[in-house]
Amino acid sequence: MGKTRVSNFLVFPGISAFFAGDNVDLDELKTEIVRKSIHFSIALSPALASINRPFTVFFLLMGTLGYTIMEYFRLSGVNVPVISSLTSMASRSRDVGYFVMGPVTLGLGALLALLLYPSPAAAIAIYALAFGDGLASLVGKFFGSWRPAFLNGKSVEGSLACFAAVLVSAYAVSGSVYIAFVAAITAMTVEALPLEDYDNLAIPITVGLAVQFASLL
Repeated sequence: MGKTRVSNFLVFPGISAFFAGDNVDLDELKTEIVRKSIHFSIALSPALASINRPFTVFFLLMGTLGYTIMEYFRLSGVNVPVISSLTSMASRSRDVGYFVMGPVTLGLGALLALLLYPSPAAAIAIYALAFGDGLASLVGKFFGSWRPAFLNGKSVEGSLACFAAVLVSAYAVSGSVYIAFVAAITAMTVEALPLEDYDNLAIPITVGLAVQFASLL
């Protein structure tokens, strides 16, 4: 099936101004929504950890290991029900024929946050990964139009979405404007780096460290 495109919103023409181009690729939009739904789901980790931290760590570890095994099966031509279909739906064009690393680094990022930092730093770090990075990608891809050279192809709109999401979520956890600001500026800075899927590791580690340091001041 060919790609479906929508151009020039007739009912709400102003909406099209938010998009980077005149055409919106609905297949690409669907792919990003599936990817970011998986991304946002990692935000459940702090709630699970508050109930049973060792189980949550074990669950993330086993989930990441299980996905890795099933992804190798998929690349070998073995269809794994649900997982293979979901991975294919969430794969970007650059992922076709390759191991899709996103879910691995996502699970490891949350796992490392729980292992390295106590609550609330771990929760803030994971929310930065889930909401900050997730919204930055969606907003930047479909609404980003200002892409200065120093952002390496990323958009100012996406960076601001990351900052706002982390600021709100970190304040909700900590109740501190100072800690929320430190977490938000750290997440925005790291997210802007050209790390691809490895920002799933870099964001929670650096945000957790920054929050821990800020808490001591």
